[in-house]
Amino acid sequence: MEIQTHELSNGIRIIHQHIKSTVAHCGIMINTGSRDETALEQGMSHFIEHALFKETKKRKAFHILSRMEDVGGELNAYTTKEETWYYASFMKEYYERSIELLSDILFNSTLPKKELEKEKDVIMDEIYSYLDSPSEAIFDDYEELIYHGHPIGRNILGNKKTIKTFNKQMAKAYMDKHYNTDQMILSSVGNISFDKLVRYAEKHLANIPLNKRKHTRLGINEYETRKLEVKKDILQTHCIIGNRAYSAKDPKARTLILLSNLLGGPGMNSRLNLGIREKYGFTYTIESNYTTYFDTGVWSIYFGTEPQSVKKTIKLILKELKKLRAKKLGPVQLKKAKQQLIGQLAIAQENNCNLMQSNAKSYQAFGKVASVEETKEKIMAITAEDLQEVAKEIFREEQLSTIIYEPKDL
Repeated sequence: MEIQTHELSNGIRIIHQHIKSTVAHCGIMINTGSRDETALEQGMSHFIEHALFKETKKRKAFHILSRMEDVGGELNAYTTKEETWYYASFMKEYYERSIELLSDILFNSTLPKKELEKEKDVIMDEIYSYLDSPSEAIFDDYEELIYHGHPIGRNILGNKKTIKTFNKQMAKAYMDKHYNTDQMILSSVGNISFDKLVRYAEKHLANIPLNKRKHTRLGINEYETRKLEVKKDILQTHCIIGNRAYSAKDPKARTLILLSNLLGGPGMNSRLNLGIREKYGFTYTIESNYTTYFDTGVWSIYFGTEPQSVKKTIKLILKELKKLRAKKLGPVQLKKAKQQLIGQLAIAQENNCNLMQSNAKSYQAFGKVASVEETKEKIMAITAEDLQEVAKEIFREEQLSTIIYEPKDL
């Protein structure tokens, strides 16, 4: 796996991985998201991500969407708490078409007032749809709980009050401040020579004026454990138990990834799945999740169950966490856990669109992309003592915060 990089004169970085495939993937990642918004801007990152598809100086919305679809390609975008992505998937011969279109969307959008007003309604529908899904909404409410008062805890979609106030001037001011060229990465995975990719980037992106970031992100606030119970119009009880955890750059992050995967990863043989779902039948879905950010992280266990089984399920979860704190994994268990994670990561890299995005994220965070072999070596180097140490730090019962959605009629 050869990764090649280049930097344009305006600070936009390029990262490319050559693969032999008829399908290619290319996107631009901007190092900004909902955590960078002020209270009055809540939802602005996501709003802009929608708005840029509405019109450019030379294209209407229909022409933007048709540009890739006319050749069987796809154009998409999404917003997270720390990143905004605009990307395309296409046949390899349409590389220049995709880069030109991404450049046009990002740097030539006109943000027409009529279209912006329509997009507000679209986003409000998106918010209502999301609120109708408690198994999704609870994750945002949980992060708001453990990052109480900090922008990183806010919902990416925003809220009705702030979205109603958005206009072209606000969107443009936000982009001028946060869409910095030195915080952009053009990432590519496909069958194209690096020299040709750089030529296309020089042609369509190098003329963009340098716009360096002048501000720094607000640091993370102190953590306080919190517990919250919310009554909702639901039939099943939903619960999250967890703690703040390590940032992406922390050396212990990889150990927690392994530990979380062992505890409640996607495999049906996870400890939580076997010990709670299979043994007692208390829950259909139970999972352990770990999300890293620039300077913090979130580890949590989510489950949905019948209201009468909540306390029993929490008790069993705490029992599993205590086991991992108290007793080191045996050599056979440790080997199996490592092999499972390595296999899952290898399979995930088979999705070249995901690979294109993960390469950019690694390049942004670490300035490089680790090879599959390097990642494997680092996972294999994790010891039973390392796992126990992380379990003692992150799984401490007195450090856990909890949120529960309960049916209203209980």
